[in-house]
Amino acid sequence: WFKEVEEADFKSFSTLRKTIMNHYRDILNYFYQRSTNAAAESFNAKIKNFRMQLRGVKDRTFFLFRLTKLFAEPPTFALDPYFSDLESLP
Repeated sequence: WFKEVEEADFKSFSTLRKTIMNHYRDILNYFYQRSTNAAAESFNAKIKNFRMQLRGVKDRTFFLFRLTKLFAEPPTFALDPYFSDLESLP
């Protein structure tokens, strides 16, 4: 297949061929391990979204603190005393 792509000299297929040649170990590793970096990519997207919401960060310490609170710790929920007695609800 690679030889035919080289001989045809189609630019789009040449780009694809180069990409496969450069990353063939990672591609094959997926089939052996069945693991991807999707979790890391998802986390990077969350950080990017968080930074966009802040429109720039001036206090780096606070930024790292907020990241840890939002993404590294399990969420905690405080019950509202108004709803603590479920039997009193209609």
